[in-house]
Amino acid sequence: METNIMDMFEEEKVLKICAPMVRYSKLPFRCLVRRYDCDICFTPMIVAADFMRSNKARDSEFTTNDSDRPLIVQFASSDAQTLADAACVVAPFSDGVDLNCGCPQRWAMAEGYGACLINKPDLVRDMVRLVRNQVAKPNYSTSIKIRIHKDLRRTVDLCQQAEAAGASWITVHGRTADERHQPVNYNAIQTIKDSVSVPVIANGDVRNLRDVEAMHRLTGVDGVMAARGLLANPAMFAGYEGTPLQCVWDWVDIATEQGTPFTCFHHHLMYMLERVSSQPERKVFNSLYGTAAVIDYLHETYGPVQDCGMST
Repeated sequence: METNIMDMFEEEKVLKICAPMVRYSKLPFRCLVRRYDCDICFTPMIVAADFMRSNKARDSEFTTNDSDRPLIVQFASSDAQTLADAACVVAPFSDGVDLNCGCPQRWAMAEGYGACLINKPDLVRDMVRLVRNQVAKPNYSTSIKIRIHKDLRRTVDLCQQAEAAGASWITVHGRTADERHQPVNYNAIQTIKDSVSVPVIANGDVRNLRDVEAMHRLTGVDGVMAARGLLANPAMFAGYEGTPLQCVWDWVDIATEQGTPFTCFHHHLMYMLERVSSQPERKVFNSLYGTAAVIDYLHETYGPVQDCGMST
């Protein structure tokens, strides 16, 4: 079922969005967070050139199903036509594409992807425009996800150029490409929000529903995106302070039903259980190998849902 993302912004509520996360925001995890009030999900970042070059890459990097909507596919690209071609491939199975202009990792920057694009506003403009012109779905969204400059005037210029080229909405991570754990710059996000007419999504340090509300109050944004906060608590957007046991067992059901590789299955549970388990318990759990061993451990340690002693 297709969704017009722009209609969702008209509903006068703060949209709650699952961030693109390499290795983690894949189909099974998206299915989980959708059960707990997540409005929109992103795929992990996909390198558009690899995606177009290889059937194997397409099959491994992009999987979805009928209930996986609304869905935004995020690409890394440094070439407008390659991005547009990739967008045309995924358009029948998604509701929008997003250009990653925020990844600060060295390999991405070296390839001309990610955060280095915030210094190439003309290229970003051309990529947004070409996608808009070549995807034959009028309600299909084209967005960008950025980090900020130290000189915020450059960020405002980038966003205004992207808007003029047809960007549907913009996600702003409120840190520069060099910053990792510094406080999020709420004033910068608010300035960008006030400088464009398209919806703006805020990203950075969102760990619970109170953070969502605070981000909206401080910046006036139209939506809030979370990454690590959702990894630790996939039920965060539904107002849970910690991962409820129901959510843990939901993950077990989804992951086993979809044949999720053990490493991915296990790592997600490590994140979910970190806040509710002691260091000795984490050491035991992290050393487990095999889905059956993990399920046995969960039964023995936490019990079924009705015996829940975990946070709500």
